[in-house]
Amino acid sequence: MNGLFTKTKSQPARKQIQIKKIVDNVLVLPNNEYRIILETSSINFELKSEEEQDVIIDSFQNFLNALPCQIQILVRVREIDIDKYVEDIARSKDKEKEAVYKRQIESYSAFVKKLVSGNSILSRRFYIVLPYHNPDKHEDWNVIKEHLNLNRDIVIKGLERMQMKATTLTSLEIINLFYTFYNPESVKTQAITKETLSALFKYNYV
Repeated sequence: MNGLFTKTKSQPARKQIQIKKIVDNVLVLPNNEYRIILETSSINFELKSEEEQDVIIDSFQNFLNALPCQIQILVRVREIDIDKYVEDIARSKDKEKEAVYKRQIESYSAFVKKLVSGNSILSRRFYIVLPYHNPDKHEDWNVIKEHLNLNRDIVIKGLERMQMKATTLTSLEIINLFYTFYNPESVKTQAITKETLSALFKYNYV
């Protein structure tokens, strides 16, 4: 647990990345800036027919024209931790009682190891960041959330017209997203949970 729970004299991470706090699934930034983050599904454009591609392009154009605010599109490419997956397979074999299923699990585990040998398996996740600037420092928090949620609903409906699904990241999911940005190695063994966060803030490690 060294990396996550080591106190340093440097600035806390949350100050370095300019995040004041995360509350009610909203990123609160300096200068009265707020953000909601959506995770979206994707479309395999190359596998579509020419007519389907034309429909998607037209739908995307309409989506952009109907946007209620500026958006940021983020594509996150990460290497999948295959070792953990193989370990999970091995644990399932230990629980299996039938010899034939044990052999099948062993065969599948060997197949996976051979498949990824010398190759990186990548995953792609897609996010849309919706901003809101509050010119009134004393504006009610509920009003701020109403603005953000209205923009979110419009964007989600636009994505649905393109046969895409979108969900709002929760506060914990946002924290995990930034944690994996800055701690790609630690995240494999030190996942962020509600219990972890309670310990971090209790002992002032962030």
